[in-house]
Amino acid sequence: MILDRTRFPLWLAVAFAVLLALVAWSLSVGRFPVAPGDVASALWSALTGSESGLARNVEAVILQVRAPRLLAAVAVGAALAAAGAAYQNLFKNPLVSPDILGVSAGCALGAGLAILWSLPVVAIQGFAFAGGLAAVALVVAVGSWVRGRDPILTLILTGVVVGSLFGAGIALVKYVADPYNQLPAITFWLLGSFGGAAPKDLAVGLPLIVLGLAPLALLRWRIDLLALSEDEARSLGLDVAKLRLVVIVCATLVTASAVALAGVIGWVGLVIPHAARLLVGASFARVMPLSLLLGAAFMLAVDTLCRTVVATEIPPGVATAFVGTPVFIALLAATFRR
Repeated sequence: MILDRTRFPLWLAVAFAVLLALVAWSLSVGRFPVAPGDVASALWSALTGSESGLARNVEAVILQVRAPRLLAAVAVGAALAAAGAAYQNLFKNPLVSPDILGVSAGCALGAGLAILWSLPVVAIQGFAFAGGLAAVALVVAVGSWVRGRDPILTLILTGVVVGSLFGAGIALVKYVADPYNQLPAITFWLLGSFGGAAPKDLAVGLPLIVLGLAPLALLRWRIDLLALSEDEARSLGLDVAKLRLVVIVCATLVTASAVALAGVIGWVGLVIPHAARLLVGASFARVMPLSLLLGAAFMLAVDTLCRTVVATEIPPGVATAFVGTPVFIALLAATFRR
């Protein structure tokens, strides 16, 4: 544990440096390459309000196209990674991901209904957000009503059932959707994308993500105690039920906001917390901040590759599965060989 604590600042610094390097790389590469000096000049002019001296098309590519997309990728990656770390600590299970309580299925159903009803983009995001919150609210309500001997197991099983129910709803929506217009839009949304990220979307999504992350960060030392048994946690003066509800609400808010912003993107909330624990140990107080940086860097790297390696953009939800599977296997091997 002493070694983990001494390594924690080092790994935070390394992860932050990697994230900064990826930011510079992401703003520079693409169908319209931009020199790093021009990127720095455009960002400086945007921050200070001065003239950059760049051509309008160059400045527009950096500030209006790539910068919002970059912010969305960083925010979604950090949000999903932090939510995954919180859920895994709460449920004492390293295989838990942010959609364990059906939030992704609820978001997908809400977005699918909005697309089916031909609603605007803002309404699609709003329906997705509301659907995710509704799914988790149903899980918590059913779990409270059942009141099994093991509340954690009850929540997990209820989440699986509710997720399957909402998944059936998604299948029904796709079945009745117009196969020429609505069905492709629903399918594309389910694969995830940062291509449509706009400043107005970020103005709504980012504050909600921060609102959900702030209590998790402030309560990180208490959340650490959830890894103990309920009796041990209560003996230390912890209100387990109340803290568990706070973690569920905050992690769900973060996940729903991320999914509403970019669509369904898997593996980030499962793989990144594993990597963080492998580097700094199991303490949530250390895993969460490192997961934030690693998740942001991972998602930004994946999205940049998705839009640059081939002429047609690859959906990040597909890419994270291809990348996440071998990475997760490698992390499992490294964990069990320690």
